[in-house]
Amino acid sequence: MSTVAERATARDRPVARRLWLRRSPVRRFVGRLGFWLLITVIFVYALFPFYWAVRSAFTPEGQLFDTPIKYFPSHPTLTNFREIFSTSFFTRALLNSTLVAGSVTLMALVIGSLAAYALGRFRFRGRSAVLYLMLSMTIFPQIAILGALYTMMRDFHLYDRLGSLILSYMIFTLPFTIEVLTSFMRALPGDLEEAAYVDGATPLQVFYKVLLPLIAPGLVTTGLLAFISAWNEYLYAISFIQSTDKYTVPLAITSFVGKTGSAFQVPWGQIMAATVVVTLPLITATLILQRRILAGLTAGAVKG
Repeated sequence: MSTVAERATARDRPVARRLWLRRSPVRRFVGRLGFWLLITVIFVYALFPFYWAVRSAFTPEGQLFDTPIKYFPSHPTLTNFREIFSTSFFTRALLNSTLVAGSVTLMALVIGSLAAYALGRFRFRGRSAVLYLMLSMTIFPQIAILGALYTMMRDFHLYDRLGSLILSYMIFTLPFTIEVLTSFMRALPGDLEEAAYVDGATPLQVFYKVLLPLIAPGLVTTGLLAFISAWNEYLYAISFIQSTDKYTVPLAITSFVGKTGSAFQVPWGQIMAATVVVTLPLITATLILQRRILAGLTAGAVKG
């Protein structure tokens, strides 16, 4: 009996030692330290480019390339911001981008929510085929259909007009919006809809009075992502827009070299200032709506 007990005790010792190591304060400290070091590296890697843009935007043009490198400007200035807002084509580009991105977002939410209501709450033949078709449209890269879109815009007399950007951006924004909102519609309980029908509501009233308020996190998430995608798009903008007064912000930023700089100098300070001005609204909107964005991303992934 003693031999059996000793063997059992010997087998239990490694298990007890592993448990002790797991519960050891030193081991927990080392694990947490490694975790926070990894988070710090990722944080610095992600934010350093934007920090450098902010630093360059407040640095005088003549001090941008001083050596040794100064990570904080010794004499901050707002000259770069004053110069970009003094150029009419940049302020016009801000208005154009706001108009294009706002129109794309609004149209995507209206059409996408109605399509998601039909695909998520009604059963009809070909519903799965439509969903797979929407999903397949997000697979193709933008440049794959650039030639066909160019021909369409020319035949529809939309070339060099903001309407060409709105129409082309909808091709990639709408399928994503429908896919996400359909998942939200499917996740909603059917009891609410049935109760509304019993009270005499029409399908359209059920949509905008009962279901639409419940998918508000999904609307915020898809709307913000659609706005960011349209705001930052460059390929279609440079392909379909030629007139300076119709430039969007990505085109305006790349045009500072020809508009404000000489043939031998790139105005990096103004470019960085314009980058900060263009990026800040997106960051502000994301921070304000971050709770709804997280709720939309998690709730939309529950079912679908």
